[in-house]
Amino acid sequence: MATQKTTQEETFKVTGETLLKTVKDLIAQGNVRHITIKDKNEKVIAEFPLTVGVVATALLPIFAAVGALAALIGECSISVVREK
Repeated sequence: MATQKTTQEETFKVTGETLLKTVKDLIAQGNVRHITIKDKNEKVIAEFPLTVGVVATALLPIFAAVGALAALIGECSISVVREK
């Protein structure tokens, strides 16, 4: 009998200055499967699916994109889907 994995969604409000650090911290936790970044009007501005076993070099384009977004936006929210 296979065990079924469940997911949980969380949302964090952050500023542009803390966006990149927050995304890096979330990815480091290891159980994050999807990250969505929305502006203060709830418009999706970036989505990043994360697979199990992602290596650091594969994350570099994500960090570059998040860094560029951080310079452009003031307030945003990060929605995270975690696997339990």
